[in-house]
Amino acid sequence: MTSEQITNTGSVMANHGSIQTPAQTQLRQNGSSNGGPSERKRDLRWRPAMLHPASLRVLLPWLTSIIGISSALCMVIAWFPSTVWNTPIVSSDAPAHYYFIRRLLDEGLGAALHLWPHDSFYPPLFHVCAYSVIRIAALFGAQCSIYAAFNITWIIASGVIFPSGMLVLCRYFLQRWNRGNPISRISQASSTPESSSVSESSNVSNQQVSSAVNRQYNATFDATFVLQNLIGLFVPVLAVSSVCHPYGLLNAGPLIAFGFATSLLPFLIAATLRLFDAIAAREHIVKWFVITAVAGVVCLVAHPRIAFTYALILVPFIVLRLPWKLILGAFIAMCVGAVAFVALMLTSFKSDRWANPASWFHSHQPSKNLWESISFCFTDGLDGFPAILFALLLIAGTVAAFVCAFRRAAVRSSDSFSSAASTVVPVASADVDVDASTSDIAVSAADSPVSVSCPPPASHSNATDAASASSESSRLRRNDRLRDVIALTAAFLLVALVYVCTVTLVGALPNIISAPWYRDENRIMTMLPLVALPLLVIGINALAECVSACAASASFAPSASSFSTKNSASSVPSLSSASAVSSVKNASFASNWIVLIAVFLVIAILAVSAQIVCPSRSAARDTIIAHSSLNQSDPNEQLTEQKIAVLRKVTERTGTQATIISDPLNGSMYAETLFNANMLYPIINARTDVPSAPFGKVETAFASGDAQQVLGTVCPLTDAPEYFLTMGDQAQSLQSFPYRAQYDSFHNEELIDTYVDGGTLVKVADYSQYGQGWALYRFGCTD
Repeated sequence: MTSEQITNTGSVMANHGSIQTPAQTQLRQNGSSNGGPSERKRDLRWRPAMLHPASLRVLLPWLTSIIGISSALCMVIAWFPSTVWNTPIVSSDAPAHYYFIRRLLDEGLGAALHLWPHDSFYPPLFHVCAYSVIRIAALFGAQCSIYAAFNITWIIASGVIFPSGMLVLCRYFLQRWNRGNPISRISQASSTPESSSVSESSNVSNQQVSSAVNRQYNATFDATFVLQNLIGLFVPVLAVSSVCHPYGLLNAGPLIAFGFATSLLPFLIAATLRLFDAIAAREHIVKWFVITAVAGVVCLVAHPRIAFTYALILVPFIVLRLPWKLILGAFIAMCVGAVAFVALMLTSFKSDRWANPASWFHSHQPSKNLWESISFCFTDGLDGFPAILFALLLIAGTVAAFVCAFRRAAVRSSDSFSSAASTVVPVASADVDVDASTSDIAVSAADSPVSVSCPPPASHSNATDAASASSESSRLRRNDRLRDVIALTAAFLLVALVYVCTVTLVGALPNIISAPWYRDENRIMTMLPLVALPLLVIGINALAECVSACAASASFAPSASSFSTKNSASSVPSLSSASAVSSVKNASFASNWIVLIAVFLVIAILAVSAQIVCPSRSAARDTIIAHSSLNQSDPNEQLTEQKIAVLRKVTERTGTQATIISDPLNGSMYAETLFNANMLYPIINARTDVPSAPFGKVETAFASGDAQQVLGTVCPLTDAPEYFLTMGDQAQSLQSFPYRAQYDSFHNEELIDTYVDGGTLVKVADYSQYGQGWALYRFGCTD
């Protein structure tokens, strides 16, 4: 077989599998050279058919993305408690977030850098977004409350930003998984002049074989392409199916700023991985560095503590995909950041337990046993049947991904050796050609659902150049699959380790490991979808590939044997070889599309059942509804109908300019956003070591029992009058608050009576009909 015949036999035709006779080939070549009207009409007639597949490949990812994200948004809206649109979420951190939005409305965006009452920094991005919602609504003449703006911002972050980021991240891994497979290489080769040109000396059987093989590739490639998009269709839905995120953080605290940063984090991870790709390819490094830097700044402005989650997930990718110098630099940067964090904690939180890590988080109690915590990780926080199905798919898919990755690495090594040998050893005979071609086909079929290796080019010098270029371009990408699977698995195990340490284990080491997340289960469980979903997506893709490869190999073996036997005595394949390739094509087509349908059904069952069987999410929703309800059996809870009535009366009497001081754990702080009252707002663990910490100074002075110290501290706060409000004991729902004892003086009845007897406090309104001892006092200042 001549080199020209080899080229004609192995080329893939670019007209989507159409069979051309020699006369048609000659006519097309004549028309191309002469530019006659008949050929121009032919181009116009064939153009819609040729553009349709390309248009489908452009539109289908967008269409599935829109459908998936819209579905996720609808699920988040359907879950969201309707009770919190008019009343606040009553929890430990909620008043602070409402206060931050109020402060932005009062002082403008300049307050974003010092939101705390003592003018220190708090991550402002969520609150700036809520502030923007209110201002945008005002432009259209609509009045949006702080609670409505808060809820809208949360819904957008949870129902749009987070599922979109997870879709971007998962599709990144899917693209890398399917990049460089034989189907893609053949599809690329089909668009080149060398592969699309057909010599006049080609016989009909060669063209029929090429056409049949080309249709086989197209069917397989279409199945793979559709599979990727179907998986992408359900990624946004699965992203918001778990209680891990976003629902858990709205119930816990709510931890709004950290949750907002978590919703943004998938974009930062995807941008960083793209930067690693650019570094490996040594191109577009500046572009992806800038994108990564911008995404990183946005996430840090949302919540700086998200950097720990980011570093934990990226560590395996840094080790496996960066040059050693950059690995060293990254770990030096992490060490510097860790030292800075420790220094910040030592200076911000005074404690005598720093030298004894086992005594850290002394009030923390394990919430799950070892089996429960491990199973929670493997089920991504799902419940019942969806949890079991998710765990099975995750485990089986990870195993399949490792198998496919190892086989791909072995085949690539074999291909590299064969390419090197082909540049030295010329083709000797037709028999060798046929055997080599058959061998290439068999090896590739084992690696991909159905794929055929491209034969060597015609020219020996061209072959050398092509092999050299191919080796250089794929050298850094040879083990992409294996590296991704190892890195994702390692990231998942690291997250699982931190979670198990937090919810199950006790002692010094678990305290140190989980300290960056305050040993808080709610913060740590948000990391699970970030690693479990990409690993699940790759695993499902690998499972489908393994099943298709097995089916294709089983059907290909007799056809390949027949192909080799029939053509062993001929230098050119006979017409009967088309039937062998056609049988492979039919079996491949059936196996790939059957697998596609099966995968679609499995993912659809998982996504739908996760919305039906979801007691954890329902429990979180019920808890929020209970917290936002005013019908409380305990009159000392943070907000009740009685307290709402009292706070309304207090604000009507004092106005919105006078300063009101009260125990922050009795619900009085909600008057700030309910009625625009000017509450002297505290911070957690109020500091008295900075000049701009008025509440901490008032707290210290009030607890002293010294009337002169009290008036000397309170009266200079503002030019308006200052009031003191009592509304009973601290709420039972806040008894876990670690610094609640520092506010005990504000509900100490003996101390309050002492100040009343001495004239430091003057009662101006009695609310004992609402609760025992409830009253409004005015400080005896001379203003």
